[in-house]
Amino acid sequence: MDVRTTVEQIESSGIRAHGLALGGVDLTSPAGKMTMQVIITVVEFERDLLIERTQSGIIRAKAAGKRLGRKPSLNAEERAAVLKRLDAGDSVAKVAREFKTSRHTIMRAREAAIKLPQ
Repeated sequence: MDVRTTVEQIESSGIRAHGLALGGVDLTSPAGKMTMQVIITVVEFERDLLIERTQSGIIRAKAAGKRLGRKPSLNAEERAAVLKRLDAGDSVAKVAREFKTSRHTIMRAREAAIKLPQ
């Protein structure tokens, strides 16, 4: 899409664009426009296939029980220790420093514990 728009902008300025990788074809001529359209269509098709294969792989991985994303920075024991420290009155910043993680991670652990049914 960007290539087509760029070529149209160049053509509107009275400049002829030639695709050197295409044997020097004039992209502003009817044959050049058709060639460019065919290449754009193939590229879009390839992009759609890549997206489809990626989505299929994610679905397959989830079905196999694989955990997606980054490894949690706190394991279950550390999360329990974090909650104890917060309940004892320690600040989020202090707990984050001691566990060598971000304040946001500590706050997420606290929020997750609040949402759990007791």
